[in-house]
Amino acid sequence: MIVDCAAYEGGRRREGELTLERAGQAASEAGAFVWLGVVEPSEEEFKAVAAEFGLHELAVEDAVRAHQRPKVEEYGETIHVVVKTARYVDPKEVIEVGEISVFVNPNFVITVRHGNADLAKVRERLEERPDLMEKGPGAVLYAI
Repeated sequence: MIVDCAAYEGGRRREGELTLERAGQAASEAGAFVWLGVVEPSEEEFKAVAAEFGLHELAVEDAVRAHQRPKVEEYGETIHVVVKTARYVDPKEVIEVGEISVFVNPNFVITVRHGNADLAKVRERLEERPDLMEKGPGAVLYAI
């Protein structure tokens, strides 16, 4: 499920809704990049994302299935990074583990979350700092 899709230009989020169908076009505009956030997508759902952004099929398979080891892989101009998240749940005294796959390209960032991983606060913090967002997709990966 797509939870957020936005284009950024000059460090600021563009106004209005951005659909998946328009995201690829927005990502190709000079001086802009797109950040697409997805949570536990089905294979079919993520195939549409992969087609729009030209993602490598092996990386797409890893992003949908999760349970990957942390890694960094390069596919042309796109880097695929897998990170693990951990959260201590005090009342239960357990650690919940999640996973985030991040596709980083000069024109876009696609985040795929599984488990307890949540990036809403990361996006909020970055959107309050246009000086950082102006740096592009690399700043998003760094913040994650």
